[in-house]
Amino acid sequence: MNTIALAPLVSLIAGILILIMPRLLNYIVAFYLIIVGLIGLFPNLLG
Repeated sequence: MNTIALAPLVSLIAGILILIMPRLLNYIVAFYLIIVGLIGLFPNLLG
């Protein structure tokens, strides 16, 4: 599964979780930023 196909799925799950528990927004955004930053610094992590 490539990154382009994975992004909409992650966004959908995050959106549902935020609707259920709005306090998760901070954690979801922080997790997303950390992952995007790591992928940017180390592009070979995903193969």
